[in-house]
Amino acid sequence: MASRIWQLARESWQLPAAGAIMGILNVTPDSFSDGGVHADVASAVAHARRMIDAGADMIDIGGESARPGSAEVTVAEELDRVLPVVAALRAEFPHARLSIDTRHAEVARATLLAGADVVNDITGLADPAMRLVCAELPCGVVLMHMQGEPGTMQQNPRYDDVVAEVRAFFETRVALAVADGIAPERICLDPGIGFGKTVEHNLSLIRHLESLRVRNLPILMALSRKSFMGSLLGDAELPKLSPVPTVVMSLLSADRGADLHRVHDVAELKQALVLRAALC
Repeated sequence: MASRIWQLARESWQLPAAGAIMGILNVTPDSFSDGGVHADVASAVAHARRMIDAGADMIDIGGESARPGSAEVTVAEELDRVLPVVAALRAEFPHARLSIDTRHAEVARATLLAGADVVNDITGLADPAMRLVCAELPCGVVLMHMQGEPGTMQQNPRYDDVVAEVRAFFETRVALAVADGIAPERICLDPGIGFGKTVEHNLSLIRHLESLRVRNLPILMALSRKSFMGSLLGDAELPKLSPVPTVVMSLLSADRGADLHRVHDVAELKQALVLRAALC
């Protein structure tokens, strides 16, 4: 299996050929699946430790929920949530890869200075200030596609050709990031499953994942506990109750070109990726 290189803040990371895992660490009171569970620093660090022990290659720390219908939080509130966690994780795990899940340039700057390696931006670097921060403090960047904004994105998402439109978005945003000083090897692409997409839009993107790849950049899939899998299975709660739907869809995405997987259930996906690699 081919292995791509992703340039982060402190290393040139050769992604595992079997697939890399980004463990989700939400330090929010209202995330759709685990809001409030890891809201204090001690429990957040303990959960990160469990995910690292289970095989997570990176920890993605988020202080603002992006679930459908969510409201934007202030920068000060987001910083209060994430900055102590980033600092604590960097102190305990000096070699761990840390990602900050934020759409705010001020949060990105503060957490990069505190030791984060990656900025994971659901707006796809729409804010020029965010592009400036990521150019001034060279880091890895996850550039995600979203139609609309979290508060309204699932009300009536529409595309003429979802695959072509998401690819065109990537081409445009990557070119913009490069023009603003972000080296292309620092960029990872995320098609934004569930962010302004219907069930069929999500399935089309997964079916044609390799068609979305721009400049041979790595692709991140964030499928964990997404509701579209519950719709397909006839049980809206099932993806939250069992890791099986996420593991199966992540493996199918890996078969179609996904390089990284952002998940809650790290141990289960790690085992599945190891078994898949044995057959490849």
